[in-house]
Amino acid sequence: MNFGVDQIKAAVVAIDLHRGHLDMSVATMPTTPDVAKTVIAANKRLFDWCRSVGIPVIHQVTSYRDEAEIRANPFWRTRAEDPKATRKNVMRHNIMGGPGCTVMPELLDPSDFIVNTKKRYDCFLGTDLDFVLRSHGVNTLLITGVNTNSCVLATTTAANVRDYSVIVAEDCVDSMDGPELHAAGLACIRTAFGFVMDTDAVMQLDGLKGAGRAA
Repeated sequence: MNFGVDQIKAAVVAIDLHRGHLDMSVATMPTTPDVAKTVIAANKRLFDWCRSVGIPVIHQVTSYRDEAEIRANPFWRTRAEDPKATRKNVMRHNIMGGPGCTVMPELLDPSDFIVNTKKRYDCFLGTDLDFVLRSHGVNTLLITGVNTNSCVLATTTAANVRDYSVIVAEDCVDSMDGPELHAAGLACIRTAFGFVMDTDAVMQLDGLKGAGRAA
């Protein structure tokens, strides 16, 4: 399959697979329990395979110093004021030091990278993600995580305009905003920004095997 690069050098960009979304005991902006269970299992399967073939896993974790860093976004203020909004708890979401700012333990390996300065939907904005990717020779991103229609979509768009090849693992992404917006996010991605395929298909791509960290 042609991904538009001469030689694939891949890394996983795992977006917000943290307790703030996926651990129902502490999550401030939770998915449903069923979504969390399915997403965790799918990502663990993909990550274990990627590590076995030398593809690094880079976790993106949203974290804020204080509420002011959240309130700087005008639209987010309106979500906090709408009791019916799925994101009504945004002003309490992933403040540094809270339990939400940690990757789900079953998805984290000592060999993984963590970028924990993410503050907006776009994982590149204000973080050193691009530096980590370029310094390891990565040109192809395997994107996973939540939410499909916000952080996954924004990061895929940002990666595309930075000339990365992008593959979104569709069984490894989902949304707290429901199945329709999850599907809409994937439709936008496959139309203009990157490839969408499930883990089984990803694991059959010979070009990915052995790609990953630069020597």
